[in-house]
Amino acid sequence: MREFFAGLPWWVKWIAVPVIALVVFGSVIATVVSFVIQLLFKVLLFVALVGGLIYVVRKFMSSSSSRGDW
Repeated sequence: MREFFAGLPWWVKWIAVPVIALVVFGSVIATVVSFVIQLLFKVLLFVALVGGLIYVVRKFMSSSSSRGDW
C-alpha cells in the first residue's frame, strides 16, 4: 500500500482520499453515528427511569415503614 501512495503528492494522501471516502461512505458513517447516539440516549433514558423508580420505591417504603402501616 505504501508503494501505491509513494509517488503521489501529500495533498492526495491527506485531503483527496479522505474526501472521496467521506463522499462514498458518508451515508454509512452518518447512519452508524446516528445509531450510536440513539442507543446511548436510550440507555441513559433507561438508567434515569430505573433510578427514578428505585428512588420513588425506597422513598415510599421508608415513609410507610416509619408509620407502621405495613
